Amino acid sequence: MRDILPALSRWYAAGAPFGLATVVGTSRSAPRDPGAAMAVGPEDEVVGSVSGGCVEGAVFELAQEVMTSGEARLTTFGYSDDDAFAVGLTCGGEITVLVRPVTRDTDPGFAEVAGSVAAGRPVTVATVTDGPARPGATLAVWPDKVSGTLGNEGLDAAVTADARGELALGATGLRHYGARGERREDAVTVFLHSFAPPPRMLVFGAIDYAAAVARIGDFLGYRVTVCDARPVFATPKRFPGAVEVVVDWPHRYLGGTETDERTVICVLTHDPKFDVPLLEVALRRKAAYIGAMGSRRTHDDRMKRLVEAGLTPQELARLRSPVGLDLGARTPEEVAVSVAAEIVALRWRGSGAPLTATAGAIHPAG
Repeated sequence: MRDILPALSRWYAAGAPFGLATVVGTSRSAPRDPGAAMAVGPEDEVVGSVSGGCVEGAVFELAQEVMTSGEARLTTFGYSDDDAFAVGLTCGGEITVLVRPVTRDTDPGFAEVAGSVAAGRPVTVATVTDGPARPGATLAVWPDKVSGTLGNEGLDAAVTADARGELALGATGLRHYGARGERREDAVTVFLHSFAPPPRMLVFGAIDYAAAVARIGDFLGYRVTVCDARPVFATPKRFPGAVEVVVDWPHRYLGGTETDERTVICVLTHDPKFDVPLLEVALRRKAAYIGAMGSRRTHDDRMKRLVEAGLTPQELARLRSPVGLDLGARTPEEVAVSVAAEIVALRWRGSGAPLTATAGAIHPAG
């Protein structure tokens, strides 16, 4: 929903009702992930997408209906071999979409949630999708406060606890509860949509390859930092895609900055006096990915130095070196694609093999 937030905030501030459609569930090769959103506002203006074009027409009509009725609607679009186009989703997957009306009366906390998302402050929005609680009811959960209600204190308490757990992971998905928050799966279904700050990408080494990696990292939604100890190379002009450019010794900067399970660390320094002390710190920190550039000879020398520095086999096994997938990349931009491909493959447990050489679902569950 981040990409359509400016339009939603504009409509809300003007007091204009709008219909908000959100993907709350998917299966098989669904075109969009849970959390993808589309909205229909004043004068039938449409922003966003829930399926990449497959079912937008039907969702547009649903949004108009819910704005008239004031009642949320939950609809599933899927694929049928007998009548694919009548069902709407021809990619072979299935999506479940919640369409709900948003007004100042029905959603008094929307502006605060939108402000948090825009400012990068973490918040999870819990929305009832099905069950005896009112479909479309929302509860906004921050690390330190809660706004709204799903209908009763027991349900609010159970959802708040789960929402904070999902927020810590930046996770989004459906949860099931008893009518008063019991841990059952036979009553109320709630969609937890986490808006955590973007994950970080830390790029060390202000070289041409780093500029390309920073650009693709920004494109993938990372908050990018480029760090190098050489001020003549580490300049914002050379790295317009980076959120920040830091002049500092890489190991010292990493030792003083926060990382978590979503952080990506790319070591492109290509110099033992920089990358060995840096990797000593990195391999002992929380991170989703740690990759280091260099030839196989450089890698062997680096590993020997890291062993001498006292790193364990378990710590060394976290290192992706030489960095990237084997794409035959040559240019900085091609190498950046190789690195990005490895990051994505590791995140989603992809094989890195051509899809023509694989079988089964293209987008496996989980």
